[in-house]
Amino acid sequence: MGSSGRREGRLSPAAIAGWTGLAVMVVGAFLAALGGLNQSIYGAPAFVERYLDAIASDDIVSAAATPGVRMDEGHLAAAGLPADTSTAMLRSNVIDAGPEDVRIISDEAHEDGGHTVTASYRLDASIVQTEFEVEPIEPLYGVLHRWRFSTSPLAVIQVTAAHNPLFTVGSLTLDTRATKSGDDLTAFSQTAPYLAIAPAAYEFGYDSTLLEAVPAQVIAEPGTTAEATVDALPTEAFVERVQAKVDEYLEDQCASQRVLQPAGCPFGVVIDDRVVSEPVWTIVESPEVTLVPGDTTFEMPPTPGVAHISVDVQSLFDGTFSTLEQDEGFTLALDATVRPDGSISIQLR
Repeated sequence: MGSSGRREGRLSPAAIAGWTGLAVMVVGAFLAALGGLNQSIYGAPAFVERYLDAIASDDIVSAAATPGVRMDEGHLAAAGLPADTSTAMLRSNVIDAGPEDVRIISDEAHEDGGHTVTASYRLDASIVQTEFEVEPIEPLYGVLHRWRFSTSPLAVIQVTAAHNPLFTVGSLTLDTRATKSGDDLTAFSQTAPYLAIAPAAYEFGYDSTLLEAVPAQVIAEPGTTAEATVDALPTEAFVERVQAKVDEYLEDQCASQRVLQPAGCPFGVVIDDRVVSEPVWTIVESPEVTLVPGDTTFEMPPTPGVAHISVDVQSLFDGTFSTLEQDEGFTLALDATVRPDGSISIQLR
């Protein structure tokens, strides 16, 4: 009986073969599933698609966190950029448009394990194709593929803020002087490099009470350098304030002086006869203020105006008395700047 029980506890060769076959099938199915995942969800094309989808969704934090996107000091130096190149634009609510209608055109595998993934997408009004170089990194759980960009797809945008150091991009306001010092802080126009997520379209501009710039759109493609110029010009309010200052100066500081040659003023008169009353000046026509950018300030070029003098005189020739009523033409030029506190500084020339 004991011998019979031992025989019943053993697996027959057929059963062993069956279990072995089942194990092989399970392992095979697992490997097939794993291979499918590595070809699809964990493949190089899917890695690129996820990056582009993050930009399209304005999830710039996720896009910037994609392996291989961030640039360290070595990468910046190799690209000829300073170590303190601004990353302020690497955030949401900055891009004007991201890639749409993304399609993977090709996926070329290389002997070193890297891939060249070509993606097609629509950016603003253009259809663009871009090659992304990716390389493998340590697998997830030791079996699932992971990737990184071999070359960062970030773009560099050289922003020139003309006549005003501030500019806006999306909902963000930035100051091109942020990393500068010394004389560079006082330059009338400033240029600074910014790292930017790409591919994406950006809109640069500026709008304040005193200065405004026509919005300028810039397309940033991966691995390229683009340029943006924010040309800030005086608003109507700026011109009106300068005009008020000019009128006040001419009326209160010049016309109020009861002399033939008002001190520090652009007009005056020389009379050969004897003056027998206080001269009375009035401003007939104040110079009309116009402001154009100069090298260091906004400039009003020499602009004509007219002052009128009324004064009683006695002729040195025959002794007769008369009242001289005479218009005197003059010109006025000035420089105007916006101070850091938002007030206006005016310097007559």
